[in-house]
Amino acid sequence: MIVKGHDFPNVTLVGVLAADLSLNTPDYRSAERTFQLLTQAAGRAGRDFRNGDVVIQTYSPEHYSIVTAANQDYEAFYRQEMAYRRMMKYPPASGLLTVQFSSRQEDCLKEASAAAAGFIGPLAQQEAVQVIGPVDASVYKINDIYRKILYLKQENYDILIKIRDQIDGFSENHCQMFDQVMVQYDFS
Repeated sequence: MIVKGHDFPNVTLVGVLAADLSLNTPDYRSAERTFQLLTQAAGRAGRDFRNGDVVIQTYSPEHYSIVTAANQDYEAFYRQEMAYRRMMKYPPASGLLTVQFSSRQEDCLKEASAAAAGFIGPLAQQEAVQVIGPVDASVYKINDIYRKILYLKQENYDILIKIRDQIDGFSENHCQMFDQVMVQYDFS
C-alpha cells in the first residue's frame, strides 16, 4: 500500500525488506515489477523540503533491477531488461502466446494438452516457433480444476495467430478428447 502513490508527510526513511522476493515469481516481467516497486517505495521518502533515505534489504544485491532501482537509473534498467528480453525472446522483443488448458479431469487435461502440443509441433518447427510445454500452471489446481500451459514464442504475431487457429480447429475436430477441457489464449 505504501508504494501506491500515497503521500505521507514527514517520512524521511523508507525500508524495504526482502526486496528481491518478487524476482522469484514465475513471470518474465518480475524484474520490471521489482524495479517499479522499489523506485515507487523510494519515492515515498523525503518528498517535502527534507531529504529522505531508503534502505533496501536483499539477497540479490547484484541483480540489475535492484542496482538500477537503488540508483534511480531508469535508462540503465531499460537497456538491461531489453537485452534480457531479446535474449530470452520475451515481449516486446518477441510475441508470446500462452495457451491454457483446464479441466476437472486430470487425465483428460494431460492427454488433450499433450495432443495439442504434438499436433502443432510440425507447424511450429516449420515456422520457427519456440514451444515450451505443456507444463503445469504455477498454481496447478484451483477449486478442483487442473491447469496446464503451453507457451509459444515467435517474433511474427501473425504466425502465432495461425497456430492459435490451428489449435482451435484441432480441439473442435477432436471434441471427444476436448469435451472436458477448456482452452484459453493470452497474447503478450
